[in-house]
Amino acid sequence: MSTWLWILIIVLAVALVVLIVMVILGKRSRDKMEVQQHELEKNAQPISFYIIDMKRLHIKDAGLPKVVYDNTPKIARLGKMPILKVKAGNRVMNLVCDAEVYKTLLPKQEVRAMVAGIYVVSAKRVRGPQLEANKKKSKSANFLDKLR
Repeated sequence: MSTWLWILIIVLAVALVVLIVMVILGKRSRDKMEVQQHELEKNAQPISFYIIDMKRLHIKDAGLPKVVYDNTPKIARLGKMPILKVKAGNRVMNLVCDAEVYKTLLPKQEVRAMVAGIYVVSAKRVRGPQLEANKKKSKSANFLDKLR
C-alpha cells in the first residue's frame, strides 16, 4: 500500500478516537449538569425583590463575595455573567441570574423569584414595565402606519 493510504487510515483512526472521547465527556458533563440543576431547584426559595439595575459583568467586577470568585472555575472567570442589582426588603444585593431568566426581566420591575443562594433560578414579574417583543417592521409597513 502507498504511504498516503496509511496516513489516511491513521488520521481517520485518530479522528474516530477523538469523537468517541468527546461523546463520553459530553455525556458525563450533561449528567453532572442535570444533577446540579436538580439541586438548585430543590434548594430554591421564593423571594420578592425590586430590580434596580441589570448588567453583564465579569465576576470580579460584580460585587459578589470573594468566596464566589474563589470557587468559580478559571475558564468561567473570563466570561461575563448576567448580574442583577436588587433591593429585597431593606437590603441591596447583587445576584447572579440564569441566562434565560435574564432575557425576560427589565430594570425597575418588582419580581417574585425563586432564588438558590445568590442564583436566580426563575422569576415572574409582579409590577413594572413589561418586556415587549422587538418587532422589526418593513419600510412598507412603516409607510402604511403613517398613512393611518
